[in-house]
Amino acid sequence: MVKVNDIVRFLNDVGGGKVTRVDGKMVYVEDEDGFERPALMREVVVVDTAKPHHSTYEKPLEIKSKLVEPDTPAPKPEKPLEPVFETEEGEVLNIVLAYEPREIKHLNTTTFYATLVNDSNYYLYFAYMTRGDDDSQWTTRCNDIVEPNTQVPLDEFGHNDLNSMTHVALQYIAFKQGKGFALKNPALVQLRLDVTKFYKLHCFHENEYFDTPVISLDVTRNDLPVKPLRIDSSALENAMREKRREDRPRKQQPKQVSKKKKTEPIVVDLHIHELLDDLRGFSNADMLNYQLSKFCEVMKENEDKLGQKIVFIHGKGEGVLRKAILDELKRKWPTCTVQDASFQEYGFGATQVTVHKH
Repeated sequence: MVKVNDIVRFLNDVGGGKVTRVDGKMVYVEDEDGFERPALMREVVVVDTAKPHHSTYEKPLEIKSKLVEPDTPAPKPEKPLEPVFETEEGEVLNIVLAYEPREIKHLNTTTFYATLVNDSNYYLYFAYMTRGDDDSQWTTRCNDIVEPNTQVPLDEFGHNDLNSMTHVALQYIAFKQGKGFALKNPALVQLRLDVTKFYKLHCFHENEYFDTPVISLDVTRNDLPVKPLRIDSSALENAMREKRREDRPRKQQPKQVSKKKKTEPIVVDLHIHELLDDLRGFSNADMLNYQLSKFCEVMKENEDKLGQKIVFIHGKGEGVLRKAILDELKRKWPTCTVQDASFQEYGFGATQVTVHKH
């Protein structure tokens, strides 16, 4: 990722220089004659990175002696702060977390980049943290200062890391340097990340900040931090207590309930348009694998219900899905019986499975 003060050269042209500012996918390069040239970020290569910026907390405490050595040179005046590129809309905070796949066509094997978008005229001192559902402690993945109207990379991760990222948090303080500004409240925003989306091509979209498909999460919109869903624990406890009272009469007659379930077959429609709302990016093989995963999920849920009948509606077609279902039954549930389902009730292309001892 190209940053301000990096020394770069052009890939498709002669020359280069120092990066003066970054605006989305555009960088502005000042050559040796003092002229500023815009270029796409992908059309430049970094030959010398900018020296790291140290906050006042990172600088060691210097104790100056009252005695001045005669040969000690006078301290040089500090270099004035470079002007910050500001926008009229940037006086309110808009902060976004985005997740971009390294290879969009290979979602099952690719790694992903986490990026922070600071769409404001403020510097942000931030910490980016994650944890899993089974974790009680948070892990800091990145903490730094991001300049105004800038995107910064936070982390690169793979599928093995997703279980530790079901919850993400961003804590930040907004400020300006070298000029007056309106105060912004510090914030800590916690969000739930649906990691199953990282396997689905249709969950990645372009947006106002990215011209490549990403999964994006709003952290702050127009100065207002996103509020997570809050659950009233007392209301939840009352609802659970009421639910137990409602279930009590049914638990007194377990045989009758079980018998009723056995007499009524479970009907599962495996047509792909019934399972998915958006098929963009799915090949025929992807759709078949998704239908089979749904079939196995239903069988797994009911494999202990002896005598249970399950009707799978798969359509007539070329018989590819039906053959794949029969192969799965022979391999995983060989004791179950299989027959064509009732034509009058389900039409052509339906198979009935009866569960027996597994």
